Amino acid sequence: MSTIHPTAIIHPKAVLGDNNHIGPNVIIEEGVKIGSNNKIWQGVFIAKGTEIGERNHIHMHAVIGHEPQDLAFKNETTFTKIGSDNVIREFVTIHRGTKEGTATVIGDHNFFMAYAHIAHNCKVGNHVILVNNASLTGYCEVEDYAFLSGFVGLHQFTKIGSYVIVSALSAVNKDVPPFMLCGGRPAVVQGINVIGLRRGGFDAATRDEIKRAYKILYRSDLNVSQALEILERDFQTPQVKHLVHFVKSSERGISAAQGDEEETLLSRKRSAE
Repeated sequence: MSTIHPTAIIHPKAVLGDNNHIGPNVIIEEGVKIGSNNKIWQGVFIAKGTEIGERNHIHMHAVIGHEPQDLAFKNETTFTKIGSDNVIREFVTIHRGTKEGTATVIGDHNFFMAYAHIAHNCKVGNHVILVNNASLTGYCEVEDYAFLSGFVGLHQFTKIGSYVIVSALSAVNKDVPPFMLCGGRPAVVQGINVIGLRRGGFDAATRDEIKRAYKILYRSDLNVSQALEILERDFQTPQVKHLVHFVKSSERGISAAQGDEEETLLSRKRSAE
């Protein structure tokens, strides 16, 4: 049985699971679906089209699933889908999709600190951390175990790879490949996220292969196409295969290496084609 404060406003067509704790002045709109064992603190607003899993903690005055901040939004039916075991801290804003039938999608075990923002149509994986005031603009993608420090800002459609760490106050306008350490304005790749790989349980051989792949991609005289050819031919770990796939599928181009800001890897790729 759920505990619901008498000042909470819950639409009769909202669907709630069992053992939820819903605090004072919470507003839950029509059609919202919430699983079991969630704690929703006072003043939280959960808009129509939102689906939330289980065991999430949503703190004071977070806004979940509200209309996107997008001039293209025409009040169509869109969604916000959030998994389980997430911590969403004070004043976090997560907006629903823009175009008919689309969704903002968030996985499991994420930690979004106060005032973080996730815009329309973003996709966030699992075990992601957004530090205070980190901001994802529309259509961004963040893979598992990424860490975005305070006041990090992403350009629309930017992708952040798994186990990436982006340092505070950075402005990211190109895709950041998996396993990288990145920062600056504009953000550039500064090396491998060694600490993150160790904490993630990667063995020494795998870490060494990722380091070798990084040197070929970022610290050789090869363009991107030439580097990818070597990585596909000579490297076998799933991690490097994922790195190759990420770079090949990048539409914005990948972030330049530190010291190479003027000639981005995207421009190298174009000149090689």
